[in-house]
Amino acid sequence: MLGDRIAEFTTTESGRRVLATVGSPALEVSMTGTGQLLGHPVREFVTYESELRPDGSLFGEGQGIGMSDKGEAYSWHGSGIGHFTEGGAVRWRGSIYFESSADAFLRLNDLVGLFEFENDPQGNGKAVLYEWK
Repeated sequence: MLGDRIAEFTTTESGRRVLATVGSPALEVSMTGTGQLLGHPVREFVTYESELRPDGSLFGEGQGIGMSDKGEAYSWHGSGIGHFTEGGAVRWRGSIYFESSADAFLRLNDLVGLFEFENDPQGNGKAVLYEWK
């Protein structure tokens, strides 16, 4: 069951790199983001790889590290499915798993996050993360 909203982020791409053009085309994307996680202001650095599947959808896997404005750190990894929308945006849905030893983020170690992420053709994105209960 979809639970509480635990995070919101805005992101900006900082780089793209083509990984494959033969077979399943694949792309690596790096980005930075700012937002709130469990009520704490945070900044994140993210890299994900996406592969174009034969049906036109995308499969992606990524990882990130983040830090609160008080220096409390966390990391995550996740995966999801993406679909192109009109105008060249991509809408992603997937799951994410955290790790942290910081008191502010210990709760993350025991939960599965479900995310919605959409990025526009210019590399700007918005993400919302919910706890899966």
